[in-house]
Amino acid sequence: MNLQITTQKSNFSKSQKKGTRILNVKVITLLLFSVLFFSAQNTFAHCDSYDGPVIKVASQALETNNVNLILKWVSEADESEVTSLFQKTYKLKNGDKETYTIVEQHFFETLVRLHRATEGMGYTGIKPAGSASPIVKMADKSIESQSVDELATKFTAHIEKVVREKYEKVQKLNLVKNESLEKGRAYVVAYVDYTHTLEGISGIIKNGHGAHQH
Repeated sequence: MNLQITTQKSNFSKSQKKGTRILNVKVITLLLFSVLFFSAQNTFAHCDSYDGPVIKVASQALETNNVNLILKWVSEADESEVTSLFQKTYKLKNGDKETYTIVEQHFFETLVRLHRATEGMGYTGIKPAGSASPIVKMADKSIESQSVDELATKFTAHIEKVVREKYEKVQKLNLVKNESLEKGRAYVVAYVDYTHTLEGISGIIKNGHGAHQH
């Protein structure tokens, strides 16, 4: 009887530890998605590329004559401008191809510019197809496949690798930081990089955005 109780307690303990690990992975995954989405506008510039979601949806809108497909990508204040330009562009769709190409390009550029404004970002032109970062491509794929498993696994592993590399670097330099001024300064650089990285992650958890300001 005692052996059975001991075995049950052992199994329960293992189950608890496994559940904790799973919970930790989920927390890290949510954190990493926060990092991704809050920094995407500064780093990835995905929405201003030819294969990004804005122009993809704009093309679908022109194909189906449905401006409502694209209005969600701009602010309410810009809806009338986008609708008016959309209607003018669509009317030329079956006309002169060269003229339509020019007007369509103007429509795309206006749309991307207005969308970037909603992100608080300036318009710097439309980027070539394929310019999005691998992680954003994986994000799009996860939405299309309706599964985040592959992205969560790869992204979590990547972030863990980065954090460990920064830790190992600062720890190695910590052992020799007092041997010379050069080594001391190298340690400080690594220390600042390591702690600011963790501080930024902590800020996202606490406030929903990067808390550290340089």
